[in-house]
Amino acid sequence: MPRPRIPDRRERILDAAERAILERGFDAVSVASIAEDVGIAKGAIYREVAGKDALLDALLERGMQRMRQASAARLGDAPPSLAAAYRVGAEVLLGDALMSAAFLDDADVLGARLARVRDGRYRARMDAVAAWIRDLQASGRMTATIDPDDLALALSSTTLGLLSAARHLGPLGPERLHGALAAVEAMVAGLEAADG
Repeated sequence: MPRPRIPDRRERILDAAERAILERGFDAVSVASIAEDVGIAKGAIYREVAGKDALLDALLERGMQRMRQASAARLGDAPPSLAAAYRVGAEVLLGDALMSAAFLDDADVLGARLARVRDGRYRARMDAVAAWIRDLQASGRMTATIDPDDLALALSSTTLGLLSAARHLGPLGPERLHGALAAVEAMVAGLEAADG
C-alpha cells in the first residue's frame, strides 16, 4: 500500500530547498538533504521536479510570483506611477534574500548553476519596464524627452547597485536603503510630472 501523500508537499519541498540554498549555497545542497529536511523519500522530490536544477528554477519562478504578489498588494488597484512602482518593486526585492541573490548573480548562493543559466528573465523584466515607460509617454503621463530603454536600464542598474551597495560601501541599514529608494522615486516622479 502506498504511503499517503504529505499535504502541500511541493511547497514544503520548495520551502526546505530555499532555506538550505540560502544557508549553504546551491552547490552544497543535495536532493537527499532536502528530502531529509522535509521528512520524505528522495523519490518524492523527483515526483515534484525533474532534478536539482529544476528545483532551483521552480524556486526562482516562485520568487518572481512572490515579488509580483507583494508588489501588487502594496500598490493597490489604481494604476501606479512608475516612481511608486519602482520604489515598491525595489523594496520587495531588497526584502527577498533568494531573489536578491538571483538579481546579483550571487555565486555564494546560486553556485555553479549561474554559469549554466542565461534565460533572459531579468532582461525581459527590464524590457517590460521600457514598454511601460513608452505607454506612460504615449499617454502624456511622463516626459517624452528621455529614451525609455535608457531609463529602464538606469532603473535596473540602480536596483542592482542598491542590492550590492553594502558590499562595496560598507554596512548600510534599511533606513539608508529606503532613503535611497525615496530619492530615486522623487527623480522619476519629476520625469512623470514634466509633461503630465
